[in-house]
Amino acid sequence: MTTKLLLAAAAALALSAGVAEAKPGRHITAAVADKARPEADTRRDADRKPAEMLEFAGVKAGQKVADFIPGGGYFTRIFAKAVGPKGTVYAITNTPPANAATPPPILAIAADPAYGNIKLVQTGIGSFTLPEPVDVFWTSQNYHDLYLTRFNLDVPAVDKAIFNAVKPGGVLVVLDHAASAGAPVAETANTLHRIDPAAVRRNLEAAGFRYEGESRALANTADDHTKGVFDPALRGHTDQFIYKFRKPK
Repeated sequence: MTTKLLLAAAAALALSAGVAEAKPGRHITAAVADKARPEADTRRDADRKPAEMLEFAGVKAGQKVADFIPGGGYFTRIFAKAVGPKGTVYAITNTPPANAATPPPILAIAADPAYGNIKLVQTGIGSFTLPEPVDVFWTSQNYHDLYLTRFNLDVPAVDKAIFNAVKPGGVLVVLDHAASAGAPVAETANTLHRIDPAAVRRNLEAAGFRYEGESRALANTADDHTKGVFDPALRGHTDQFIYKFRKPK
C-alpha cells in the first residue's frame, strides 16, 4: 500500500510540475506586458504568441540571448526585458547600407535606454562572431533568408557559425514559415519565403546540433503551403514550425 501511495504521489507531483512548466514564467509575462512596447507589436501578440515562444525556448533572467536577423525588433525588446539587467541580448544583423533611406529599426531600439542590455552585432549574418557564447540562439521567420539569392551565402558555414555561438548545453530555436515537404529549398525561399522544416533539421543536425523537439503553437493546417507569406489572404497566419535544437555539452 505504501508503495502505491508513493507512486501516486510521484505521479501527481510530475503532473503538477508539467502544468507549471507549460505556463510562461513571471519574467516572461512581465516582458510581454512591457508598456514601452509599440502598439504595432502588441497588436500582433495574439498571432505570434510571444510568451509561449519564450517559454518553449527556455529564456531565463540573466541569460545571454542572440536574436539573429531581428527585423523590426519584435522579439528583441521582449528578450531584453525577460533576461533583465543582468542578461544580454545580441542583435545580429548586416551593416546597414550607407545610402539607406530609413535606418533599420533595431538601431533605435538598441539606443533606447529602456533596452540598454541590447548589443548590436553588425558584422554580417554570414560572417558574424559574438563576444561570448549564448544560452539561447533565436531566429524567427528568417532562416529561409539564408537561401536568398541576393545574400549569396554559404549556408553550411552560417550554420556552423551559429553552432559556435551557442554555449555547450545551450539551445537554438528556429521559427519559420513551412513549405511543402520535399520542396526545393532555394526555390521556396526566394519565391514564397518558406522552407521545408525537414531541410532545416538536416542542416542543423549536420552542423552538430541535436534535435530536441518542436512546438505546434503556430501551426495552421488550413495553409496549403503554395502561397507566398505576404499573400493578403494568409499574411500573419501561415503554418509555422518551431524547432528546438541543443548543442551537446
